[in-house]
Amino acid sequence: MAKAKTKTSESSPPETPKYVTLAREAEAEFEEKRSRFIGRAAPVKTEEEAQDLIRRVKADYPGATHYVWAYTMRGGAQARYTDDGEPSGTAGRPVLDVIVKSGCDDACVVVVRYFGGTLLGAGGLVRAYAHSAAIALEAAEIVAFEKYAELSLSCGYGEYQKYIVELERVGAIVDDTVFADGVTLRFALPVAEAEEIRARIRELSAGRDEAVVTGERFDCRR
Repeated sequence: MAKAKTKTSESSPPETPKYVTLAREAEAEFEEKRSRFIGRAAPVKTEEEAQDLIRRVKADYPGATHYVWAYTMRGGAQARYTDDGEPSGTAGRPVLDVIVKSGCDDACVVVVRYFGGTLLGAGGLVRAYAHSAAIALEAAEIVAFEKYAELSLSCGYGEYQKYIVELERVGAIVDDTVFADGVTLRFALPVAEAEEIRARIRELSAGRDEAVVTGERFDCRR
């Protein structure tokens, strides 16, 4: 296998309000001049997870001519790719470029090629591997996570009916509801929208109830 080329950085990636990655592991394929290209994309957090994906793809598609892969993590601070025997710059780099241009972080794409007997040329290889990466990313679904505030709200049963309507209206993610002597709701909203719902709850309860911020996380609306 061709030596994997590595890009590294000592600096930490800048904090961004949104985190773009893949929703799931998925694959897609197409044929170009009788060569079969199969791209599989998946979210990965570590090099170990990326290498595990590469191993699984090789096991799923034994005997392929090439196993080209690329991944990027930590806001681009860690990125690697390999051409795996294809002419330099025609395979791994185009796959990595597609990942980077998509805005995805913590993502890996593996492209399997079964050679069909017709040479594609350097330009044809670049286009084929880039297309395979693009359709694999599309199958895995690019999703944008943003910073959410986690909140907890304790209230009576009567108030609960009013509050749940408000939470549904603003698209809050309800994590948990505990029914006891009263009701405790745990929910999450984008940080930019959290204060609005807190103010609305104070308004509806004439200041008796308060939604308390308990933490933060990255999430997205389903």
